[in-house]
Amino acid sequence: MTNPQTLTNPQNTPKHEIIFPQGEFWSDEPPLESNLHLRQILLLIQCLEWWWQDKDDYFATGNLTIYYSPNQKKSEDFRGPDFFVVLGTTRNQNRKSWVVWQEEGKYPNVIVEILSNSTAKVDREEKKQLYQDIFRTPDYFGFDPVTLEFEGFTLIRGTYQPIEPTEKGWLWSEQLELYLGIYEQQLRYFTSGGELVPTPEEAAKQERQIAQQERENAQQAQQKAKQLEDKLRSLGVDPDEL
Repeated sequence: MTNPQTLTNPQNTPKHEIIFPQGEFWSDEPPLESNLHLRQILLLIQCLEWWWQDKDDYFATGNLTIYYSPNQKKSEDFRGPDFFVVLGTTRNQNRKSWVVWQEEGKYPNVIVEILSNSTAKVDREEKKQLYQDIFRTPDYFGFDPVTLEFEGFTLIRGTYQPIEPTEKGWLWSEQLELYLGIYEQQLRYFTSGGELVPTPEEAAKQERQIAQQERENAQQAQQKAKQLEDKLRSLGVDPDEL
């Protein structure tokens, strides 16, 4: 969703005055367009973290700058995907940005751009080309939270090919081993078996409902046992002697 950014050095500025930082690289992304975009990004992060709560070898985040300059300079070659996942790395939540040359050369395995009127063209053309040719990101998705347009591509022999949707319109991510699809006007994950990956709140609610159902089942079983005992006693049979 965020627009591409490029920092240039004015021709009249002496090169010796430019200082490229070698320490921490902070994210340099503009504010998100709307609360709708923010909530969608947070939803993707929270659900994946819940589903992968026992995994420590990935990094998932949103609206964070990726620095990928071959010259290892913060002032050139950077983009900020709305949501991305890197596999085979450490689950370090303190990263202020993703600096490719400080991360063993790793690029995102999955990218999702949250589209809008002002950024859809860039996301579908310029960024898609970048993610295909430079990032070599295997799975790339675009979702518009307003129109609910949803598309996905997977890298095959170096070129993005459209992912074939299921009958429900879900798209499979080989990298996540999950489907992505629209549920209640939001982009959500689904398991290979078709189950919705819940948010932490939804999971907690489900657990409470299951516990409540188990208590009700236990009470019903006790009531039936009591009714059976009463029936046997009415027939002159002591249930304790059975």
